[in-house]
Amino acid sequence: MKSLRKIIRIDEELCNGCGQCVPDCAEGSLAIIDGKARLVADKFCDGLGACLGACPTGALTIVEREADEFDEEAVEEYLAAKEKQAQPEKAAGLPCGCPSSQLQTFAPQSSCQAANTPTVQAPGAPSALSHWPIQIRLIPPHAPFLQNADLLVVADCTAVAVAGFQQKYLEGKTVMMGCPKFDDAADYIERFAQIIATCNLRSLTILIMEVPCCSAMNVIIKKALQKAGKTVPVEQITISTRGEELARVRW
Repeated sequence: MKSLRKIIRIDEELCNGCGQCVPDCAEGSLAIIDGKARLVADKFCDGLGACLGACPTGALTIVEREADEFDEEAVEEYLAAKEKQAQPEKAAGLPCGCPSSQLQTFAPQSSCQAANTPTVQAPGAPSALSHWPIQIRLIPPHAPFLQNADLLVVADCTAVAVAGFQQKYLEGKTVMMGCPKFDDAADYIERFAQIIATCNLRSLTILIMEVPCCSAMNVIIKKALQKAGKTVPVEQITISTRGEELARVRW
């Protein structure tokens, strides 16, 4: 049933798809679709505007228009379905047995190997990667390589932009990689909150690009820290689109 009521409006010209509004919507009514924030359904939006302050471009406003009534029961069912879908697998792999999800830990280089590794990675040089998988969505919070780790959370594009990415940022760290613009921010918050709460991380480094959508990774980690109720030393590093390091900020 439709009625005249207050509801969120998204200006697509102003929206840059950063995703910072998504975690602030407790009802899950916002999602990044085709690079823009969009309402999943009118009935999921309560019209209170909790997401307004998260938008860096002012693309979100509250308007009064004809829309489906807010349905709290439908919201609960929708959030429960999302939570079920986001639950980490308890086995070392997806139910389908996909090899990409099987947990693997690689032996670190010996001191002799490390001494003979070039500063800039040359063809045939050993990889600094210590585990598999690396995608955030494929790593369960119970993965053994997360325990007591120096965790490196990277936006996908940084590995392509930075020459010598492994030697500069990856060596000695456990990496989790994803895209804060196109992936599920709510799932990321829940996943990182569990990791922070249970894995006794030594440190957490965030590596993002200078583009606005990448800043959503900072929001995700901050919300995960709040949800976990624990403190971890965090350093955020910003990379330019030409692969240069622009800034380092400690939280």
